[in-house]
Amino acid sequence: MNTKIVKTDTDNIEEIQEAGNIIRQGGLVAFPTETVYGLGASALDEQAAAKVYAAKGRPSDNPLIVHVCNRKMVKPLVKAIPKVAEKLMDAFWPGPLTLVFEKSDIVPKGTTGGLNTVAIRYPNHPIANRLIEAAGVPIAAPSANLSGKPSPTLGEHVIDDMDGRIDMIIDGGMVGMGLESTIIDVTVEPPMVLRPGFITYEMAKGAVGQLNIDQAVLKKPEEGVKPKAPGMKYRHYAPAADYSIYKGEAEQVAKKIIVLANEKSNQGIKVGIITADQHLKLYEGKLYENIKIVSLGDLDKPETIANKLFKTLRDFDKEGTQFIFGEAFAEDNVGWAIMNRLTKAAGYNIVDV
Repeated sequence: MNTKIVKTDTDNIEEIQEAGNIIRQGGLVAFPTETVYGLGASALDEQAAAKVYAAKGRPSDNPLIVHVCNRKMVKPLVKAIPKVAEKLMDAFWPGPLTLVFEKSDIVPKGTTGGLNTVAIRYPNHPIANRLIEAAGVPIAAPSANLSGKPSPTLGEHVIDDMDGRIDMIIDGGMVGMGLESTIIDVTVEPPMVLRPGFITYEMAKGAVGQLNIDQAVLKKPEEGVKPKAPGMKYRHYAPAADYSIYKGEAEQVAKKIIVLANEKSNQGIKVGIITADQHLKLYEGKLYENIKIVSLGDLDKPETIANKLFKTLRDFDKEGTQFIFGEAFAEDNVGWAIMNRLTKAAGYNIVDV
């Protein structure tokens, strides 16, 4: 398949219209959102959804998120809109929040991974919303990467994974956030967090009063469990390298990582280290020259860490890094979402120091 790649913004109406036509006719288009790039297909077309799973190599029981460009589009897709959902939509839509509803009959189970529920979000990105409007249908869109790899935050990441697999890639540059949306199930009372994101537990609880957390978010998923939302079961966000996370007091963690990284480097193995701005000084002058150390950002500004997370993992892949030693980050507020992604990327390989 020849993939058309366009660098565009909302002013390029013709290209957005072309992309909308592709979606409407059952094709696939990758596009930017404020979180990560999405791989879009008509949410109402079961065959188009099947193409998404095939292009990504994604397990067919892993549900897709349906994207809308206004709240009126939600009603035909669901059996009911609970009051708690209205509160969350009032507070956080458009934005990085996905809500799980009981689905209506017009949403095929091929879109929902066989579930009777549907995950819906209204993105806060002009290209995404123009594309949905041009398509004239809700768009089912998981992240636009090969299944299991780090999510794409740049157009070039999508090109690396999807060129030749889909009809069009809209390259809109770097996304703003770099972490997938928060997912909250509103089919249960109290509502339940299924995936953390930029809309934090504290923010969502402030809007609805009571809020639970699915225990599957807090631990390694069990075998045979059917995922209720994307990212709950399968290996996600993983680099090609063997990645371990070290948790503890910063100086002790750095000492441990320095020893291990230098040992691997001595064996001729290509090594990477993930840290934060405030900890770079702990490594100065103590690492062999061929070890690459990358700061994800400022610990006092977790949004900088989130934005750079997936790009860093992909950069290590491109450089042929074989081992990555990373620090753990505080799990308060957005930090919970950051550590959720890093923990999955490391295959739950966390070492207490």
